[in-house]
Amino acid sequence: MKKISLLLLLVMTSYLGFSQDGEDSQKSVIQEYTPSKLLNKGQWDIKWFNNLYTQTESTFSSGKEARQTFFTSTIDIFTGISETSRFNIGLLLEFRSNVVADRNALDVFSFDGERGTARSGFTSFAPAVKFNPIKDVGNFTIQTAFHIPLVDNESEDFLPVNNNNGVFLDQKGFIFQNRFFYDYTFPSGDWQLFTELNTEYNFGKKEDSFANNSLLLTPGVFLSYFPSQKFTVLGLLQHQQRIDTGNNFEQDFTALGGGLKYQLTKVLNIEALYTNFVRGNNTGLGETFNIGLRALF
Repeated sequence: MKKISLLLLLVMTSYLGFSQDGEDSQKSVIQEYTPSKLLNKGQWDIKWFNNLYTQTESTFSSGKEARQTFFTSTIDIFTGISETSRFNIGLLLEFRSNVVADRNALDVFSFDGERGTARSGFTSFAPAVKFNPIKDVGNFTIQTAFHIPLVDNESEDFLPVNNNNGVFLDQKGFIFQNRFFYDYTFPSGDWQLFTELNTEYNFGKKEDSFANNSLLLTPGVFLSYFPSQKFTVLGLLQHQQRIDTGNNFEQDFTALGGGLKYQLTKVLNIEALYTNFVRGNNTGLGETFNIGLRALF
């Protein structure tokens, strides 16, 4: 009996050790499920991302300006519907709160709607699809979305963001968006390179928005280092170029930044990012503070 008990104990110990090794060898969500990775059928991916942009400088003038702050909160919901895990569908929702006239940056969370200095509300929604166009390149995907505006007018006086006579909320125009994702994990597994090209065609009545009839191109490069499977440190470089196609407005800027991601549980992870607009034309020269929560199950 003692021999049998000892044998069972050895088998259980070996099994538990093997199971633990198997769990440790599995990649975390932040390692495996980059934006390039599609969901399996029945999986859900819900991301709540918050961006606070604030500026006291711009290329429209020299020296300090009255502070302007723009807060954007988005919820992206995707689910897998394909047996081959090559096609996902989703919905994108956007809420904004903006304050101008040198109000404190954190006043965006007051939602007071004070005339001439603040506006807030839901500004757009977008049905979206995400797919893998090349079967043999599983880490290359495309996300296509059609953004539908919910704002009556983008500023109180139909004026662009740099004009102090109105409070800008969001663009009043339709946006056809395509985002191209690709990632590469280095053989060591400690480093990962992620690249993105975002393209947006803005269209609608010319008088409704400064951005209508323009094409926006935003390439970005993100380099991540994983000290552990649950934690990553990353650096990023992004450039945005707005090309005029009929509204006599062009714009560009370059931003540098970095951030952290941490896997809180098997389902939930958190990220924090910071960027600084280091140069630009027809744009503000501010900085962004970002925090996001993501649940994948």
